Amino acid sequence: MVMKAKKVVVFDLDDTLYNERDYLKSAYNQIALLISDELSLDQPVVYQYMIELFDGKKNVFEDIIKKYQTSYSIKDFLYLYRNHKPNIKLSKDRLALIKLLHSKGVPMGILTDGRCVQQRNKIEALDIADYFTEIIVSEEFGSEKPNPKNYKYFEKTFGDANYYYIGDNIKKDFVTPNSLNWTTIRVLDNGLNIHKNIDSNFDEKYLAHHNVSDFNQITALLDILN
Repeated sequence: MVMKAKKVVVFDLDDTLYNERDYLKSAYNQIALLISDELSLDQPVVYQYMIELFDGKKNVFEDIIKKYQTSYSIKDFLYLYRNHKPNIKLSKDRLALIKLLHSKGVPMGILTDGRCVQQRNKIEALDIADYFTEIIVSEEFGSEKPNPKNYKYFEKTFGDANYYYIGDNIKKDFVTPNSLNWTTIRVLDNGLNIHKNIDSNFDEKYLAHHNVSDFNQITALLDILN
């Protein structure tokens, strides 16, 4: 008889396991290096200008091409943005929770939307793949959240269990696991999230059961120390 896992914890990736702004900064650093090498410019100055453009909600790539008259195209910059090896890392609270769950034998998965190379590069940079039994990237899987198939994959894989989904995006992260009777946990925006979403704009079915400001609070919600 196959024993069923008592708890299964599935994580979103972007703005949950790390701040996606850190990925953006990593890519902008690489792009600024390209431009500075080509035109003998000061790389930090180019990089800072890109950040200012982004924060000002400007078209970053279009504006830097116009300002610096670089031979690189928007297509070149997009390719580098999506395919570079990012300089990102886990915060201490995130790493501590993942290690704790792993030490307790709790199966973990990642469910993330995005391009396979881009998302896999992030996971590799965070050095977390060995902790997760299943990793689902939408481009590989063939559908995006909130498609029920993406969540039910974990139910089919792990069987009868108490399921938890930890994410950040009200628009798509929680509505489906809520309908499947999973426990949903939202990591609140610490001011660095790229995609903002406000609770009042959404019906209650889209909201997570619990909101946390850091991963230390999740330990108690998962009740894994008893």
